[in-house]
Amino acid sequence: MAITVTVKGAIRQRPPLYVALSALMALIVAVGFWPTYYGPLVRLTLAQPPLIHVHAIVFTGWLALFSAQAVFAANGRLRWHLRLGRIGIAYGMLLVIVGLTTGVLRSATLPRGGQAEGLLYVAFIDMLVFAGFFGAAVWFRRRPDVHKKLMTVAATTLLVAAVGRNPYLPAPPPGLAGMFLVWSSPVLLAAVYDWRHNRGVHPVYVAGLVAFAFRMWSEPLALTSTWSAFATFVFRSASLL
Repeated sequence: MAITVTVKGAIRQRPPLYVALSALMALIVAVGFWPTYYGPLVRLTLAQPPLIHVHAIVFTGWLALFSAQAVFAANGRLRWHLRLGRIGIAYGMLLVIVGLTTGVLRSATLPRGGQAEGLLYVAFIDMLVFAGFFGAAVWFRRRPDVHKKLMTVAATTLLVAAVGRNPYLPAPPPGLAGMFLVWSSPVLLAAVYDWRHNRGVHPVYVAGLVAFAFRMWSEPLALTSTWSAFATFVFRSASLL
């Protein structure tokens, strides 16, 4: 009992950083998807295929799960945090499956020679980055200080689609720098917090920012012959299912 009280006290003495970051993530998602999804949904004018609704439900559910976990940890409800974490492992795997499936099926309907390959590329690399940091977070789940940083980077990875649809940001390529700053803002703020309180930035945040930068500026790779051949293989395989 004494140990539990000490841990709770230590948690409550710190600002709820990860609760604030989860709120920022929710804001980024709401602003980005409001014109094309959430707004029409509220106005009952939304017309999207079932696959898009499944995708939206799963990814919105992930954000809600991340926010709940942040609140439980900040309030010292570690038992609930651990229980929900077990569900979160399965949910994270579901998210990767839904993300890849949506990316493949949507890109397969687009014209070849750029659009289809580009959408498939971003779908694959987004899920690869998420899966990498999420898998590492699961591996380090018994080391809370590393685990929460990895989960923050993993959750931030999923904001890229919302940022790409943000009506207030300039379109790429001129707007890539602004898009990167908005997308990575939760990790950047966490890194600043880390620097102020620990006199250094944790390697997890550095790795996350490097991965985000690669994702943002590597899309021309989708136009290479190597990726085109891989995309053709994926599209042919999907047509057989």
